[in-house]
Amino acid sequence: MAPTEYDVKPEPGDLIEIFRVGYQHWAIYVGDGYVIHLAPPSEHAQAGASSMMSVLCDIAIVKKEEIWSVVGNDKYSINNLLDNKYEPRQVRDIIREAQSLLGKELPYCVFRGNCEHFVTELRYGKPQSRQVRKVLEIGVVFGLAVAGIGLLAAIFGPKDKEKTQEQAMRNL
Repeated sequence: MAPTEYDVKPEPGDLIEIFRVGYQHWAIYVGDGYVIHLAPPSEHAQAGASSMMSVLCDIAIVKKEEIWSVVGNDKYSINNLLDNKYEPRQVRDIIREAQSLLGKELPYCVFRGNCEHFVTELRYGKPQSRQVRKVLEIGVVFGLAVAGIGLLAAIFGPKDKEKTQEQAMRNL
C-alpha cells in the first residue's frame, strides 16, 4: 500500500488523485475506506502502462471499491483542486449522487468525460479536467513551436532554390 502524499486520512467527499504511469486516475472518497470512481475496462491498480488504453474506450463503469484496491502500489493524494474556485456541494448530496450511479455504464471520453470530469462534477457540480487542459496546452505550445520553426525557415532559409541546388551539386 502506498501512503498518501501527506499521510492524511481523506474525508467523505474528498477527491483522490492517483498517480498512474503517464496520467492520473481520479476517485471520490465516500467513507469507511471506500471510493467511487469511473473506471474504463483497462483501469485497475496493476494495469501499469496498459491502462493508458482507456483513451480508446467509449464506455466506463461507476464502481465502489476499497481505496487500497484502486490505488494499488501507486501514490495518491487528496486533491480538492477546485475548492478555491467553486463551493463544494454538500457531502450528503455528493455521496447520494455517487451511490445512485453505482454499476451504471456511462459514456467515456478522455477529453469530455473522463474520471476527473466525473469526480469534479460530483464535488462541484462542474465537470472539469485539469490534466486534459494541461495536455491540450502542451499540444498548443508544441504546435506553435513547430509552426515558428517553419516560419523562421521560410524567412531566413535559402532565397534562391536553384543556387542552393547548384551549391549542393558542387559540394559533391
